[in-house]
Amino acid sequence: MCTVVVSIDPSAEIPLIVVGVRDEFTERPWVPPGEHWPRDRPGLIGGRDLRGGGTWLAVDPAGRRVGAVLNGHGPPAPDGTRRSRGDLPLLAAAGQSPPEGDVGRYDPFHLLRADLTGARLWHWDGVALSREDLPPGTHMIVNSGWERGERNERVAFFRPLFAAAGHPPGLDGPWERWRELATGAGIPSEDPRAMIVSQEVPGTGLFGSVSVTLLALAPGGVRYEFTADPRDPAAFHGVLPE
Repeated sequence: MCTVVVSIDPSAEIPLIVVGVRDEFTERPWVPPGEHWPRDRPGLIGGRDLRGGGTWLAVDPAGRRVGAVLNGHGPPAPDGTRRSRGDLPLLAAAGQSPPEGDVGRYDPFHLLRADLTGARLWHWDGVALSREDLPPGTHMIVNSGWERGERNERVAFFRPLFAAAGHPPGLDGPWERWRELATGAGIPSEDPRAMIVSQEVPGTGLFGSVSVTLLALAPGGVRYEFTADPRDPAAFHGVLPE
């Protein structure tokens, strides 16, 4: 996943909105969100990566909590000891923190844990683990970390638009503006501002945005929308029963 939007407004009817755009090689197998870990992580819902067994974003509807991971920059974990970063959103959605004594087994990452009380980010660069709490407001996280827009054209363009979208008055919406922005607002993938991307990597294959999650957490419930058609705002469907 290459972009996560986190909008925090403790005074709103919906205190937390999260958008997650997953970027991956299109040939990597995965399945859409479901309760894929009933034995180890009962109650958690997310898409499942069939190669690593974990996920890029997990939700605990009962606990009103979400965990999401992005690849970071830095030296990789040693061969032979490496664990899949797909474990980390499951830990976060369950209310846990990265295993500090074992964090060296993961390649660099940025890990989000957010609930109705706020959001926390952990950063592992292959050398040191750090953390920071996100204040109220609208934030964007990319592979370089929590960006304010000074160095990233995508963030500079989209963050003010997400902030201006505001928090709908209830879980029923309206969500049209959020869906439009979450699916890239029509910006072509070759534009440096693009949030929905697609590019051929010579000798490796097609890399790009493969899914989008739109998540709203409120005291009265959770709205969880998902699409595997990242450019179509009309293609979202509900993951949880009404």
